[in-house]
This record gives sequence, structure tokens and C-alpha cells, in this order.
Amino acid sequence: MPTVLVLGGYGLIGSACCRALSMADFQVVGLGRSRHAAMAAAPNQKWIFRDLAVLDAAAWTEILKDVDIVVNAAGALQEGPSDDLEAIHATMLNQLCAAAPPTLRLVQISAAGVSLEASTEFFRSKARGDAYVAGASCDWVILRPSLVLAPDAYGGTALLRGAAAMPGVLLEVLSESLIQTVYIEDLAAAVVAAARGDIASGTIADITEKEARPLPELIRKIRSWQGYPQPRLRLLLPNKLLDLIGFGADIAGRLGWRSPLRSTAINVLRDGIRGDPGQWVAAGGTLPRDLDATLGALPATRQERLYARLYFALPLAILVLSIFWLASGLVALVRPAAAASALAGGTLPAWAVGATVIGGGLIDIALGVAILWRPWCRRAALGMVAVSGAYLAGGTLFAPDLWIDPLGPLVKVLPSIALALIVWLGVEDR
Repeated sequence: MPTVLVLGGYGLIGSACCRALSMADFQVVGLGRSRHAAMAAAPNQKWIFRDLAVLDAAAWTEILKDVDIVVNAAGALQEGPSDDLEAIHATMLNQLCAAAPPTLRLVQISAAGVSLEASTEFFRSKARGDAYVAGASCDWVILRPSLVLAPDAYGGTALLRGAAAMPGVLLEVLSESLIQTVYIEDLAAAVVAAARGDIASGTIADITEKEARPLPELIRKIRSWQGYPQPRLRLLLPNKLLDLIGFGADIAGRLGWRSPLRSTAINVLRDGIRGDPGQWVAAGGTLPRDLDATLGALPATRQERLYARLYFALPLAILVLSIFWLASGLVALVRPAAAASALAGGTLPAWAVGATVIGGGLIDIALGVAILWRPWCRRAALGMVAVSGAYLAGGTLFAPDLWIDPLGPLVKVLPSIALALIVWLGVEDR
């Protein structure tokens, strides 16, 4: 039984490749740096936990010792605290190819439209990586999928679903951009065919449907698939506003959030996502199904609709919580006397009132900042629940009259707790 090493085996494309290869009687080993993500994707599969971006040729020689085929499904959209495009898209492949024995078959999953002259570093770094693969002494095949649609939704596909499901309004954005799609199962089948040797070494082929369509039409089709009627109201999103959103998402990217609205994703959509499946068919591959057939193969369940409707609600909840806690803390520090007056009529001594106001203000600010930092978000949300619970308990014990205060300072803590719990439940550790 041939052994296949899948790089990035717990990602959207990588996990689908692992499943398809396993069903095709390959022995599958995944490689990635996150044990948590790997166990969530395939707990019973064999895994190697290493950071792809720092492996040198010597390390690859050891890893490839008992491997017959490598499928590279690793990648990142844009630079960030944990993402180095040059390292993961190019340098890693250079080191891997230097260590690859002539008997190895390397299946590189790239992207339709890659070019050294592309407008984004994503495509340029992918092109440099493809060049290393094409110069390797082992057998190799380069597959370049267009926009991948799958039952799971991450990145751009999640964004499309969220945009399509907006209540009462349909977004009109980048109307000149032409998009082609490919179903994840068709891409995985192409990987299996390449791994089996059914595709000749040296093949470079786009994996995509034939037809391209404007982005607004794609959004309308996804909305119909979700089961929602087409709204009469059209919301035109100007390019300048879209660029401003991308700028904000880039800032969020520096905080660890891999938003599909970052400038790279917007520029990729603006340039269009297109490919020519002709070379793949000529190489013996099967033409991927078109968008209608893809959507027909995907179930538009209640869970799908709920996810799409709440897609933009989660970042809004995080932002609202951050503003709420920052404002609460700043008010307490800027106007400590006013904040202390709410507790003055209770049983707390004066010194404890002052310490509570100042300490509470600093804690509130810390939590308001922490929830914006992606690695701390879930812990910050739980911290907000705990601190809110402490406020309620302390208020009940030392200033119970606050429960019947006309402004409801304690009552209003309850929705804050609920919102923080929703964030804790909704943010995944990937």
C-alpha cells in the first residue's frame, strides 16, 4: 500500500484529500503544526507535527524516508503573525524538492491564475513554489484549482455564503470580476488520479469548471441554493469602501484574525478567478462539474442557513464587546468619583470602593483589548463572563439596591454575559 504524506492535511483542501486518498487505499499521513486542528479533522489518522516553514533539506530527507507520494495542500492567503508566504509557498518547496528522491511523486496544489507578475504576493509566491516543483528531479504534477466550494466553509467561500444570506438585501460588488468554481470532491479526485500515476509527470493543469460568471451572479446563485428569495433591494458596494474594509481586515490580520476580507482576498476577487480545464482533460482527467451541479451535490441544510446568517454577527459581537468593556473601564478611570457613587450607599468601606473602581476599570480595559487578539479571544470571553459574574455577586452582596436602579446597571450585565458566551462558543480554535 503506497504511503502518501499530505502537507496541511487538516485544512479545507488537505482534509478532503486525506479522506479521498484513504478511500482509494493509500496509507495516509498528515503533516502540520497544530495538534488541535489535526485531532479535530482526523483523530484516527497518523500525523507528523512539524512547522513546514522551517524544515530544511536534511529534515525533509528524514521525513520522506518511507513516503512514496507527497501532496502539498499547505498554504496561506496573506502575511500575518503566523503566516510567511515566501516560507510556506516557496522556500518550503525548494527544501522539499532538494531532498526528494527520484522515485517520489509530488502533487502540488497551487491556484488558478498564479503568475510571477500577479497583483498579489499570494499568487507570486505560489508561482515561485510551482517553479521549484517544475525543476525537481522527482515525478511531479501541479494542479491549479479555481475557487473551491465545499460542505465546510472557510475563507472566501464562507464570505460568499454570508454575503448571499444577508437579510433583505443583495450585495452588488465587483460586478466586472469573473469567477469559476470547482467542487472539493472533484479536486480531491484529481489529486487521487495524480497520486495513482494516472496523470503524466510534468502535467500542469487548472482544475475548474468551464464557465465563468460575474461575482454578483455567483452570490445570487448561492442565495437561491440556500433557499432564500431574491430581495428587491440591491446594495452597491463601491470599490473605495471595499478597499477600506480590506484595510481594516488587514489590521485585524495583524491581531491574528485570518479574515477573508483582507486586501489580498479582495484583490484576488477583483482580478477574477479563472482557469482553463482543457489541459487537465487532455491529460486524461475528468472535467469538474459546473456550479449548478456542485450546488446540487451540497446540502443546503438549516445548519448551513444559520451559519450563513450569523457569519457577520460574530465579528460584530466581538467588536461590540470590546467597545463595551473598553468604554466601561475608561469611564471608571476617568471619572472614578462618579463610578464610586454607585457603590457609596452600600456596605463596602470607602477604601474598598476606590480599589474596586480602579481595579475593575483596569480589568475591563484589559479584557476589552484581549478579546481583539485572536489567540486570546475565547479566554477573554470567558474572562468577561467570570468578571461579570463577580460584579453581579458583589453588587448583590454589597449594593443590592442597584438591582432596582432605574438605569439597571446590574440587569444590563446579563446580556453582556450572554454575548460573551456566544463569542466563546462561536470562535473556533484552528
